[in-house]
Order: sequence, then C-alpha cells, then structure tokens
Amino acid sequence: MEQGSLSMTGYFDKGKKTRREQFLAEMERVVPWARLCALIEPHYPKGSRAGGRPPLPLERMFRVYCLQQWYNLSDPGAEEALYDSITMRRFAGVVTDADVIPDETTILNFRRLLERHQLTEQLLAEINALLSERGLLVGKGTIVDATIINAPSSTKNADKKRDPEMHQTRKGKQWYFGMKVHTGVDDGFGLVHTVQGTAANVADVNVLGELMHGGEERLHGDSAYHSRELKAQAEANGVAFEVNERGTRSQPLSQAQRARNRRLSRVRAIVEHPFLVVKRLWGHAKVRYRGIAKNLAQMNALFALANLYRVRRLLLVT
Repeated sequence: MEQGSLSMTGYFDKGKKTRREQFLAEMERVVPWARLCALIEPHYPKGSRAGGRPPLPLERMFRVYCLQQWYNLSDPGAEEALYDSITMRRFAGVVTDADVIPDETTILNFRRLLERHQLTEQLLAEINALLSERGLLVGKGTIVDATIINAPSSTKNADKKRDPEMHQTRKGKQWYFGMKVHTGVDDGFGLVHTVQGTAANVADVNVLGELMHGGEERLHGDSAYHSRELKAQAEANGVAFEVNERGTRSQPLSQAQRARNRRLSRVRAIVEHPFLVVKRLWGHAKVRYRGIAKNLAQMNALFALANLYRVRRLLLVT
C-alpha cells in the first residue's frame, strides 16, 4: 500500500468542509467518469513512445480538464492550481508522492485531443443519454436562445489584429465583439441538448434549424426567432410555434399578443439558467481561445457539465 504524502497528513480530518470541497464531492458522485472516459479512451495514447514518458492516467487528465471548466483555468493556471490546492489534487487523483501532477503542456495536449476528435460534443451527448435514462430529459419541446461571449478587441498581440473569426454586433445601444453561443434546451428541466457557435453578428434565427433535435412537439423562443415563414413550417410539421411575437412602430402588439408573450416568457425563462451557470457561476463570460471551433468545443463541455450540476441534487438521491 502506497503511503500518502506527509503534506496531506491530518488535513482531511478537519471539521469544516469548504464550499470547494462540497462542490467537488458532489461532482465526484454525479459525473459518470467511466462512461465518459470510455469515449475518450480509443483516442488516448497507449504506452510510451520511444524515449518519452508514459502517458498519465486518462481519468486523471479528464478530471483536470473538468477542474479547468469549473474554475475557468488556463492550461498553466490549471497546473499551478494543482500545486496550490490539496483539494484539487485529491480530486484529480494525485494522492501520494508517486502520483504525477500534469504540466501545462500535457494539459494542453489533452485539450487539443478532445478538440481534434470532436469529443466534447460526444461528451454532451453521453451525459444527456445518462440524464434521459434517469428520466431527467423528458420535455416535449425545445427552447432556443443565444448569448454573446466577448472576445478581446485589442490588436496589441503578436499578429497585430483581432481574431478574424470574431465579429461585432449591436444589442440595444451597446456594441459587442466576440462570438455567439446558440443553445437548444429541453423544456422540461431546462437541460441543454444542442450547442452551436457563430460569430456575434450572425442572426439568431439563422441557426434555428441546427438547434432542434427533430422530435419536438413545441418550439419556444424570443421574438428574434419569429417570422410567418417559420411559423408555417413548424405548424406544417406538427410543431406548436410558441415563439414570442414582435410588433413594429406602424403595427404595435395588441393587448392579447402582449399577454401571450408574457405567458410564453415564463416558460422560456428557464433557457437562461444554463447561461447563468456557465457565464456567471463558472466565469466563462469571455472566450479563452482564438477561433470559433476551439471555443465551441469548450462550450460543449461546459454545458454538458452544467447539465449535471443543475440536476445534481436529483442524481444524488437516485
């Protein structure tokens, strides 16, 4: 039996648990580690290359990746956090002096492996399959919405220019530069089933078709998704078009239309909850990488983990 590090002696016998410890203890129990690692394992390096170090355990690397998402850590920041935090080391499976803490390059390579093989999209699908098995992804409708993730507008970088895949857009009287994250959300528990990413200047309605899974009975959205053509298409396919109507200066909404919008908005409000977790609770209000693809890969992982987080209480009792 391996002896634990002296630096940890007595630490885990303390009386009080921090919020970080409580959070990680819950996620330890609700994340289906074996199922998710099984998706990654076929693409993960086997054995050691000639003259190189053997790869670190897959689950340890995936746990570090999850810590990056929950605490908004860069690759070097994740390495430093593991050295700084006993709680994080323990969660990652670094519990003895013989266990190796991955360096920032190893963490970077693991992230790129997930991006290269589109594995974060598969992780979202696998987590949703688990939630469906538990009866938590049962809504008969989809709620669609989008949020802007800001990108650096400065040109003070090596290329002397802004990210060419990001664009600016106006929302109200405010201008934003970055990307849009579009989500399709189950109208039962408000869990995200589809994520798409575009430049910020792409109209929400242009991505609508990519956010539906095809088995909906209802479609919810704000007035940005409303048009007579879309309503006719939805109704022709047997989908109730529960999208807010919009008025104009020449033809304002009637009292009945405003009342309908208020009723629909109460249902649609649940679509904001995943954004609250990802952008506010976990701090991902700005893009971390250049280009849409890398950031979309991260968003798939974030919303997958956010789904588990939002129903963790139900998962812990089943």
